[in-house]
Amino acid sequence: MCIAVPVRVTAIERNALGIAVATVDVGGSPATVRLDYVPEAEVGDYVMAHMGFALNRVDEEDARETLDVLRQVEEASPPRIGG
Repeated sequence: MCIAVPVRVTAIERNALGIAVATVDVGGSPATVRLDYVPEAEVGDYVMAHMGFALNRVDEEDARETLDVLRQVEEASPPRIGG
């Protein structure tokens, strides 16, 4: 199952094709998402990311609440086999 997760935009630039892409913080690790659906996103915004695309902006409080719930689910889940 795949879900969109809230991530914070840390940088925005255009790639070689002129497509706006954002560097985002995913649990302390950087990742890149395209901003095709959220061209108004700015550095510091939280966006919902899924499959390499930002889908929409979310306010910081909602993002933090969602991240907290995801952390709780992870902590309550049994360990993964081989991981």
